[in-house]
Amino acid sequence: MNILQLNFERGWRGGERQTLLSMQSFRDDGHKVAVLAREGGELAHRAREAGFKVHAFASVPAACFFLVVQGRSFDILHAQTANTLSWLALLKPVLGRRIVFTRRTAFPVPPARQARTVWKWTRADALVAISQAAAAEPRRLGLAPRIIPSAIALRVLNQERGLAFARAHIPPGRRVLATVAALTPEKDPCTLVRAVQALRRVRDDFVFVHLGAPGAASEAAHALVAELGLQDHYRFAGFQTDVEDFYPLMDVFVSGSRFEALGTSVLDAFLYGVPVVSTDAGGLAESLADGRGIVCPVGDAQALADGIARVLDDTALRTGIVERARAYVRAEHDVPVMAGRYLDVYRQVAGSG
Repeated sequence: MNILQLNFERGWRGGERQTLLSMQSFRDDGHKVAVLAREGGELAHRAREAGFKVHAFASVPAACFFLVVQGRSFDILHAQTANTLSWLALLKPVLGRRIVFTRRTAFPVPPARQARTVWKWTRADALVAISQAAAAEPRRLGLAPRIIPSAIALRVLNQERGLAFARAHIPPGRRVLATVAALTPEKDPCTLVRAVQALRRVRDDFVFVHLGAPGAASEAAHALVAELGLQDHYRFAGFQTDVEDFYPLMDVFVSGSRFEALGTSVLDAFLYGVPVVSTDAGGLAESLADGRGIVCPVGDAQALADGIARVLDDTALRTGIVERARAYVRAEHDVPVMAGRYLDVYRQVAGSG
């Protein structure tokens, strides 16, 4: 098959990593695959480095013009983001090609947008969700998405880079708590700051490192750290490429999300042997079930602090969490398995025409 992946995001987050991992596996399986991406974006850069054909554009009109002119040369058009599905939905009468869409979020659809969203989703020949949480809204609106969980791949870590990061951000002798999350409202960084405040009341042997790009909650999070006097215990390290290099430094991975379709950074923690303490938002509850982590109610800073303390102090608990989580992620979030499931979808929709 000749497959075009569409992902027009600027940055590099879970969806962009999944797009590239899928492409690599499709190519390994003998298929022709290219990507439509934003010019200057990280996905376009990494896909070129990996030897893929990249159709990169600086604007939406330019990308849509390409689709009108060249879209019919592909067997499958796979929208990896909601905005690219919008383009394909509008252009479908012209394109005449099979469309697949992957929903990677768990946000509720506002009532004012439900009719438009359902119309857009039904223009896809196959609707995929990355978790039960991501599938909940389509199901509520009468659709039946297929579930294909995201995957992660073990990579060779740059130990020198990890050590350099530690020297820059981690005081000697401190145990390391960390999160990988943009500073956006759905990631709820202020609850993480309050959890650190609660933990700080009972112990002083840690530092919390927040790895993530700035966002709409940046100002509030920085202000709260200053207000609570936590500058020595809560460090903002910003967005980092190849963040997996830093997982071996972590004693506990913490997620405070309010909405999360799956949370691939948590899966990374599973893979690299870091115990997780997290809210039960969306797909996180699925990932952390059956003793694969400590689960806390959304917004409950004290519960997060208590969970972190338990993991830090209980070696047997920590070991059990790590072993169960690693076995789970290797079995359920393997890249060739994910890619094979998508190829099955592609063949079904291509054959239905």
